[in-house]
Amino acid sequence: MRWSKYFIPTLKEVPSEAESVSHRLMIRAGLIRKLVSGAYIYLPLGLRVLKKIEAIIREEMDKKGAVELFMPSLQPIELWEESGRYKDLGEDLIKFKDRHNRVMVFGPTHEEVITDLVRNHVRSYKQLPVTLYQIQTKFRDEVRPRFGVIRSREFIMKDAYSFDKDWQGLDESYDKMYKAYESIFKRSGLNVIAVEADSGVMGGDVSHEFMVAAESGEDLLCHCPSCGYAASLAVAECKESTQVHKDTRTQEELKEVDTPGVSTIEKVGAFLNVKPEDMVKTLIYAADDKPIAVLIRGDHEANEAKIRKYLKSAKVEMATEDFIKKVTGGPLGFSGPVGLKGVRIIADSSIKGLINFVTGANKKDRHYLNSNFDRDFKIEEWADLRVITDKDNCPKCNKNIKIEHAIEMGHVFKLGLKYTKALKADYSDEDGKLKPIVMGCYGIGVNRIMAAAIELNNDAKGIIWPASMAPFQVIIVPINYKDKTISKAADELYGELENAGIETLLDDRDESAGIKFNDAELIGIPLIAVIGEKGLKKGVFEVKIRKTGKTVEFKREEIREKLPALIV
Repeated sequence: MRWSKYFIPTLKEVPSEAESVSHRLMIRAGLIRKLVSGAYIYLPLGLRVLKKIEAIIREEMDKKGAVELFMPSLQPIELWEESGRYKDLGEDLIKFKDRHNRVMVFGPTHEEVITDLVRNHVRSYKQLPVTLYQIQTKFRDEVRPRFGVIRSREFIMKDAYSFDKDWQGLDESYDKMYKAYESIFKRSGLNVIAVEADSGVMGGDVSHEFMVAAESGEDLLCHCPSCGYAASLAVAECKESTQVHKDTRTQEELKEVDTPGVSTIEKVGAFLNVKPEDMVKTLIYAADDKPIAVLIRGDHEANEAKIRKYLKSAKVEMATEDFIKKVTGGPLGFSGPVGLKGVRIIADSSIKGLINFVTGANKKDRHYLNSNFDRDFKIEEWADLRVITDKDNCPKCNKNIKIEHAIEMGHVFKLGLKYTKALKADYSDEDGKLKPIVMGCYGIGVNRIMAAAIELNNDAKGIIWPASMAPFQVIIVPINYKDKTISKAADELYGELENAGIETLLDDRDESAGIKFNDAELIGIPLIAVIGEKGLKKGVFEVKIRKTGKTVEFKREEIREKLPALIV
């Protein structure tokens, strides 16, 4: 491809709206342009990278026996109502009414559609197992799209769905997809960490996220350098032995005090001169419309994923102000366990060992000093309900853990019967009995792979592409293309490399050498072949390796054979 015939609008300036390294470089290198917030045009160079990533994904999925199809983005709302997920996604769903007054959804995911397809065509155990996948555009109405294509409203995903006759079959399908993901990310040059994860609105009991540690990542992962334990913060286990706050003081008299206008842990602590670890916050939840009080030590955060899992209720949400007032008698921000009636109390293990702690008094502007469980209120349920911190030890080996920002690259789920039961996707077993199909789900953010690769592979000059996804393998930079001797040598090398199957970009623009070199390094093509007057007189071409900055000289007649060895 000749630069003059291509479309690569590079920029010198750093875009003001770009927050992350990948966002800045994708715009500057001419990979993408924003149309509206959360929606991007993929320019020719960016599209070539996407196609490389998609090819890797397809090859690895096909190796594992998955079969590709393509489903529509438009989905009828009835399928979402049938699965029960319509309310779960809420305002994230982009929906509209068509001319027939039918509500349609722009698909954020395709569990309902694929299950509907399978229930209409799979009748017998003889048709199972089957794994189907697609690469498709998805839509979610993000409140705040960020970091370019990392969190956008329109994005590209590979999603696969396995259908098995039993749980053993699901285990086997899950293992195949897990290994396929490992191969995909390895070939993409990404060092991913597979972590135990929360299934969220997708459902199922087992799931793993594939994460790449990156400063711009919105997610957080916990991992242990010693034993390899890894989990998302939503499910990372907090060891009780490291949770317990030791306190050897004697119990003092319960005392109600005035705390005018202060309700948060920070403000109450400052007002009463009490440390957060000597306070207990009482969070009121509605679980299937029944009140639940969750007690958490003041210096910790409640983990709603753990709370939902522990309660095993169909619907768990933070209580509204009106609900809190009805349950506790006091306003939001002043809830406490003392005097609560008809409310199930569950305490996080972090408050074991605490005495004389501060709690809300269930009255406006009032708190209790010297609260103590067993004496002032009863706790009959203890559980791990908080978010792990970097002060905790590994739950497996008890060594130090690390908590890092990360980008989620992929997520795999053992969905089980969540969708097949709801949509009545059954099959006849060997005895002719109807049974629900057992299902798995496996997603990869295709455009996130591109962004993550840039986040991890860049320098002050621009992108440094891994060879597997680079838009071109070689860029030829003639120092002065107007010089007929130089242009002839450049054209001949370009033809030879193309004929040899080496993807090559020839910068045939009438620009200065400085501009050409800056652009070549900005767009990050692995090898830069420089053709200049001095080199031609010596009978050599200079090849600069973008990743290392090292320059290698090749004789004119050997470059075609030796160049591929540098493309790594």
